[in-house]
Amino acid sequence: MKRTLRVTFTFLLSALLLLATLPLTGQAKKPGVDYEKYSQVDVGKDGMVATAHPLASEIGAEVLRKGGNAIDAAVAIQFALTVVEPMMSGIGGGGFMMVYDGKTKETTIVNSRERAPAGATPDMFLDENGDAIPFGKRATGGTAVGVPGTLKGLETALDMWGTRPLQQLIGPAVKLADKGFPIESVLAEAIADNEGKLLRSAAKDVFFKNGDPLQEGDLLVQKDLAKTLKLIRSNGPDVFYEGEVAEALAETVQEFGGTMEVSDLSNYDVTIDEPIWGDYKGYTIASMPPPSSGGVFLLQMLKMLDDFDLSQYDVRSTEKYHLLAEAMHLAYADRAAYAGDPEFVNVPLKGLLHPDYIKERQALISLEEMNTNVTAGDPWKYENADANYQATSQPNDRTDGETTHFTVADRWGNVVSYTTTIEQVFGTGIMVPEYGFMLNNELTDFDAVPGGANEVQPNKRPLSSMTPTIVFDDDRPVLTVGSPGGATIITSVLQTILHTIDYDMELKAAIEEPRIYTNSTSSYRYEEEIPAAVISQLNDMGHQFGTSPTTIGNVQSIQINPDGTFKGVADSSRNGAAIGVDLKGKRK
Repeated sequence: MKRTLRVTFTFLLSALLLLATLPLTGQAKKPGVDYEKYSQVDVGKDGMVATAHPLASEIGAEVLRKGGNAIDAAVAIQFALTVVEPMMSGIGGGGFMMVYDGKTKETTIVNSRERAPAGATPDMFLDENGDAIPFGKRATGGTAVGVPGTLKGLETALDMWGTRPLQQLIGPAVKLADKGFPIESVLAEAIADNEGKLLRSAAKDVFFKNGDPLQEGDLLVQKDLAKTLKLIRSNGPDVFYEGEVAEALAETVQEFGGTMEVSDLSNYDVTIDEPIWGDYKGYTIASMPPPSSGGVFLLQMLKMLDDFDLSQYDVRSTEKYHLLAEAMHLAYADRAAYAGDPEFVNVPLKGLLHPDYIKERQALISLEEMNTNVTAGDPWKYENADANYQATSQPNDRTDGETTHFTVADRWGNVVSYTTTIEQVFGTGIMVPEYGFMLNNELTDFDAVPGGANEVQPNKRPLSSMTPTIVFDDDRPVLTVGSPGGATIITSVLQTILHTIDYDMELKAAIEEPRIYTNSTSSYRYEEEIPAAVISQLNDMGHQFGTSPTTIGNVQSIQINPDGTFKGVADSSRNGAAIGVDLKGKRK
């Protein structure tokens, strides 16, 4: 069941000022945050921010109030999330920032996806017998750590669009790390749930007190992280990629069995990518191309569903969920066969979205019965290239990561849709000692068994599901969508778009409408509030929805109205915040 916790910005910000006067040794008195008064929906005339944490949202909104643009705000938000949501993203990870430039009307992606170090090998996730190392083990060692790209991505975005210096935008995050902030329920739960892997590294001295996990309301002070952020503020990102932070990072990865060298960090750079584009019901959609699988398979599922006229069925009907499940099965079969880093492998993007191929896949969907023999199709016949890899069988033991998504829009027409991650909750669980940031485990997004499109190779980027998306109407951005949740991300974005466009739902209702996810005929998830009778009917058709609903995704979204005003929504599955900005007499 999605939580509906509420937080008051006024209380939290005043609590920070009060708590800053308390001793930083020992646990502070719990501030008693009133979660009921915080709204996750807001409107604004001059800007909008929606993130998964209220303090990050407030920091981003303040940048907009003081004249910064959406890109400036996004940079400040990511630094803040490194501090207040350390289990989901940070400077030890990577991500995809999609930017719509209100001046040039162009949409561009700053791709800061992590890369495998030079010492990575295709068989590094196999044991001495050639079998895949269990996911829980391969996800917590140094071999799982990809070369982080987030900081380089923030620097690049500011160089391209920013109006404020990085030194200014990192300031609020420094204060949060240095003075501390009261932990909210999502972080408290994450610490408790990941105790085992956190106690193996320097994280034990940050997220635990006398061996016990910090709890909701406790003051979290991160002095080492504050030191690192101050080093970045004083010396720029070079200190992270070439200086003392790089040396500590590489040394830590090696201590946990990885091969990363300082040279891997100094050689890292982002790429500037064009979105993958598609149409649905008269709208144009910009989403993330490979090495993410998000955009192409989002568009593929939309195209497969287009002719079924979903809106004729009730939003919680058996027909709707059956059609969604069938489209998901077909798309994820193709995803497993054909998706990878286009710098290394051929990805049949044209074929996967070709109208004739879509018709072939649509023909495999029946309203009367479930397709029990789902396999990847043959998109290569619509391409002028061939696969330079073979299909492989992978162990079915991985757990989906979490991640975070946020979005910003400003009064000059700039829009940011940004998904950012360290993969699993708290990544590897490895914190760089004396520098206070968590290290990702993104390399477990590669296939464990080599040979396929997504096998490990040096400098290669692992396949992602992150799907930052902007929807356009007559070339005007009208909706941003994105979510965390590993492979479930694509389907969370899909269903938000369907609920908004096909069912004409108000944005908060579209996000809260219960979602399903299934990537094969034997793996299913669904959210509470889907009628039990519908689940039963779906299972009678051959689906395998279980008895225990779960939470899927955490969508943050902005709707941009024809008059230029904004509506922002934060998903109730975390304690997120949407904050609108109104500048009386200052709008230009």
